[in-house]
Amino acid sequence: MPRVHSDLPPLVAALAGQLVLLGVGHALVGVPVAGWVVALVLQVVVVLLLGRGLRAREPEALSLGAANLVTLTRSVLTCAVAGLVAVPSSEVPPAVIVGLAAPALVLDAVDGRVARRTGTVTRLGARFDMETDALLILALSWSVVGEVGAWVLAIGLARYLLWVAQRLWPVLRGDLPARRWRKAVAAIQGVALLAVASGLLPRPVSVVLLVAALVLLAASFLTEVVERRGMRWAPVLSALAVVVVWLALAAPNGDRHLSPLLVLRVPLELMVLVVVAGLLPSRWGARLGLGFGVLAAVTLALKTMNVGFTLVLDRKFDILSDWFYLRSAVGVLADSVGNVMAGALVVLLLAAVACLFVVLPLATRRVCAVVRRHRVPALATAVALTAVSVGLTVAGVGPEPYHESVAVASGGLVVDEAVSVRSDLRDHAVFAREITTDPMDSVPADQLLRRLRGKDVLLVFVESYGRSAVDGSSMSAGIDAVLADGDRSLRRAGYGSRSAFLTSPTFGAASWLAHSTLQSGLWVDSQRRYSQLLASDRLTLDGAFHRAGWRTVVVAPAVADGWAEGEKLYGFDKLYGTDDVGYQGPAFGYGPMPDQYTLAHLRQAELLPRPRQPVMAELDLVSSHHPWAPLPQLVPWDSVGDGSVFDGMPEQGDTAEEVFSDPDRVRAAYGQSIEYTLQTLLTFLTTYPDKDLVVVMLGDHQPHHYVSGSDPGYDVPISVIAQDPRVLAAIDSWGWSTGLRPPADAPVAPMDTFRDRFLTAYSTP
Repeated sequence: MPRVHSDLPPLVAALAGQLVLLGVGHALVGVPVAGWVVALVLQVVVVLLLGRGLRAREPEALSLGAANLVTLTRSVLTCAVAGLVAVPSSEVPPAVIVGLAAPALVLDAVDGRVARRTGTVTRLGARFDMETDALLILALSWSVVGEVGAWVLAIGLARYLLWVAQRLWPVLRGDLPARRWRKAVAAIQGVALLAVASGLLPRPVSVVLLVAALVLLAASFLTEVVERRGMRWAPVLSALAVVVVWLALAAPNGDRHLSPLLVLRVPLELMVLVVVAGLLPSRWGARLGLGFGVLAAVTLALKTMNVGFTLVLDRKFDILSDWFYLRSAVGVLADSVGNVMAGALVVLLLAAVACLFVVLPLATRRVCAVVRRHRVPALATAVALTAVSVGLTVAGVGPEPYHESVAVASGGLVVDEAVSVRSDLRDHAVFAREITTDPMDSVPADQLLRRLRGKDVLLVFVESYGRSAVDGSSMSAGIDAVLADGDRSLRRAGYGSRSAFLTSPTFGAASWLAHSTLQSGLWVDSQRRYSQLLASDRLTLDGAFHRAGWRTVVVAPAVADGWAEGEKLYGFDKLYGTDDVGYQGPAFGYGPMPDQYTLAHLRQAELLPRPRQPVMAELDLVSSHHPWAPLPQLVPWDSVGDGSVFDGMPEQGDTAEEVFSDPDRVRAAYGQSIEYTLQTLLTFLTTYPDKDLVVVMLGDHQPHHYVSGSDPGYDVPISVIAQDPRVLAAIDSWGWSTGLRPPADAPVAPMDTFRDRFLTAYSTP
């Protein structure tokens, strides 16, 4: 009588589980028919092959076992991921892919341990585990092709290419002893692909991460081939050392337009190392290699920092002062992806840096050892490669965007950093003289700002409000409509306005540099200059108003722990930070409260009480801060209350993860956030019209490149709004245009010129 297979129920359950997952996925994101077909076909193939493997085993070992049940569960998740990403045109939120793939990766560490502890380690289980890993990596590779390019499929197809090679060359067949480092490399592929698939990493970081993962994978397969063929390890390790050092030195320095092909350039520094190692006495070789490796690790770390800073701030990393930004970057990352994910990414980054400073010195030491053993061939190869690459570079032949075949990225970086440090040290003294040279400081208090006496003045910074928001693009269409409608509403309420552009000292982030530049009349384009300014007694706009008799306040919703340095410089009477405004509603991404609540609280706390001093307030409206989601909605002004009216709104809007899954959605979310902030401010002015109110509204910097484009410039719009015609008449000589939207040919001035022009226009001679 035929024996009934005891593992039929789990295999059937796997198919049922796949149907359930696909049904849930379809309800959430709408899985296309092709996705259903791919997932189900793959799951059927898995079940059939696993059943065949079980039948081929000894009868007493027929049971599936706990370890294989774990792997079978992983296969259900893996086939679901493959189905979701199978159709390129389908829009699957990264959170869904991560939600399925992450448990599959975690369970990869479980099945093997279960098998060892239960004494059920089998060849079938090991093969099942390996093939499930390979399928998941292939699916994740396919999911990020649109993000980094088709070359990433080399990671996903590696296992299958090896299988083909084994069919063609029998010498590659057979089992190998388990190696922990090969398992680690396989895990790294999954983690790296999952991080990129999450959509949380900038494209250059994704490319670098996946190139590094591919190099590790290639090394793993190479060592496997060597083991199978009985080759010695020394030549393989030497070749890997050359590759690692080559990649580190050829990596580009601080360019947004990264391409994996750039590593094909011949690094001139490596050629110099070969020549020097070949000519030096042998006893110096190891020391030279270790020292050069440490320097190469430092330069590679700085290159990575330069790429990140160029991507976000449109400038390279300043080695003396920009370490400050690392803490801010972690804070923004936590606001975007949560504290746990941000902490995990930081730990991974620190681990990568630590590995960098171990691997590169060891690799360069090995390169020097190889050169000493083979001096003549090594020197001849270095000279030939240098000559050919220099010749091709002179002819303009090489990978884009440089069209060079020789790279001096690391040596050039060392020179650039030395020049930058020297320049920074000199600039410290120059900026100190600029701080103390201030003709406005001598204006008597009774003449200062006399033309604004009795008026409240609001200096309103709209976060990320740059020229790209009003440049006539599709992204700015909604913003243009808001400004046009705002012009009409302001005129009906008795207001007039004048607008132009200012050139900000920063791009994409670091708003405080723009704030301090406008306030101080000095060009503050670095953290070093900013720190230097904070320690001074420079006259700021806040300080000038305070000296002339105004009550000065700063409303900074993102400041949570006080601001002693700012109080010293700006001399304000009151700071309204996160915990000083009584907000009881939900947070919205980076913004701890909606801009509408910020304005409503200012009105209640400072503008309503009578009698009082006139108020000068700087407001930071941060609802348009990256990541531009979720976004609040306007409510009636008389219902703002303590902010609880905003409860539930974050859940109704898009999350940052959903927005950043698509570049078009990012740009749309940015435009919508600017529309919200502008509408909030304009409806505030028209709801509470005031003949004695003057508003200076401006942006602090352009949004990031993935919103504003490849070369958008540093200009930001600025508008002066008032009911008193004399306020606008005082700036007629500036040539600003009428209305809230400055035309493309509107006047442009550096932001550091505004303080002196403003104080001159509204003070008596």
